Amino acid sequence: MITVGIVGGSGYGAVELIRLLQHHPNVIIKYVFSHSKIDEPISKTFPHLNHIALNYTELNEQATSCDVIFFATPSNVSKHLVPNLINNGVKVIDLSGDFRLTDRNLYQTYYGEAAAEQDFLDSALYSIAEWSEIDSQRTKLIANPGCFPTSILLALHPLIAQNAIDVHSIIIDSKTGVSGAGRALAQHLHYAEMNENFSAYAIGNHKHKPEIEQYVSNIARTKCNVMFTPHLIPMTRGILSTIYVKLNEYMTAEHLHDIYKNNYEQKPFIRIRDLGEYPKTKEVYGSNFCDIGLYVDEKNQRAIIVSVIDNLVKGASGQAIQNLNLLYDLDETTGLNQLPIYP
Repeated sequence: MITVGIVGGSGYGAVELIRLLQHHPNVIIKYVFSHSKIDEPISKTFPHLNHIALNYTELNEQATSCDVIFFATPSNVSKHLVPNLINNGVKVIDLSGDFRLTDRNLYQTYYGEAAAEQDFLDSALYSIAEWSEIDSQRTKLIANPGCFPTSILLALHPLIAQNAIDVHSIIIDSKTGVSGAGRALAQHLHYAEMNENFSAYAIGNHKHKPEIEQYVSNIARTKCNVMFTPHLIPMTRGILSTIYVKLNEYMTAEHLHDIYKNNYEQKPFIRIRDLGEYPKTKEVYGSNFCDIGLYVDEKNQRAIIVSVIDNLVKGASGQAIQNLNLLYDLDETTGLNQLPIYP
């Protein structure tokens, strides 16, 4: 059995890890760490987990003994703890942004803190699970992608890899539910501020922008910039990304659809919709699926890609478990076969 610990145990990402890992036949949750709730039962924070006999404990990175630790923490936490864990033989899957960017200056600019040491940034594997290069023998640190980038990069990867689009004219419009902001209190998340409201935020400087650009640039093998605007909508879960691209050569809708079907036919969590059908966030709610719909303006040779995920599952904890499965040479669907919750 694979023994795991979860850091940041009182947050949404952690409770989603607990929910999913309870159904994983190869995993035992050994620790749930929370600095502010040491020795409290988990059920005190999450009463719906009162059947789980685990108490929060304090992380001692020198003495903790398990196979893998998930960091479901805000940024500027894991970078201080991961080096000792790695050096003590514990593998790490980090759901925060601390190891996603290889450029320390970019991290400083977008996160407002000093970045992790360059050696660990270089050794961390940024892992979109469907396109991952995890080596079960050598990979020690996985940087789990952000929620917006997951929805966007799964939609873009096939076209960029085949040089099918102009990578310098990508426009991305994304909407997210409020759980993506975590459990911390903030005025814009108050019910009276959020309900019956719809807002764009962090225009031009969202911390996921450089993450998207880094991945696109690596696949395209040229420096790329994207236009990315996130929006907050009054729902709990879900991300819908609408991506506008310019095609490099004449392409019909059927041709574009074939590209996606061929790239994802062996990827169990990616569902390509029939032409003329576009996914909705409710259709992936609570699941590890990413659903993608396609449109081609054949006259102007532009395409629109619509991608939906559950931000807490495919956009965070579900993908982290998918990466765990790849790390241990398990079937990537293990523990993740939950159907979407509908309605």
